[in-house]
Amino acid sequence: MKHRVFAPYDHAHNARINDELYNQRSMTATTNSSVKRSYGSAVRAREWYREFREIVLMCLVYNIKKYVTP
Repeated sequence: MKHRVFAPYDHAHNARINDELYNQRSMTATTNSSVKRSYGSAVRAREWYREFREIVLMCLVYNIKKYVTP
C-alpha cells in the first residue's frame, strides 16, 4: 500500500511501488470480496490442505460461473 507522505523517506517508499502490480492487487481484492459474498467467508475443513482444496474449488466454481453467465 502506498504510504502517506509525512517524511522524505515516504516518497522513497512510494517510488518503489510498481504501478502495474499495485493495480493487480486491487483487482484480486475485488475478486476475493465477491467470492466471499457469493460463497461465504468461512471454510469448513479443519486441516490446511483441505482448506486449500476448498478455497481452490470455490474459486474454480466462481470462474466457471462467471464464464458461463453472459
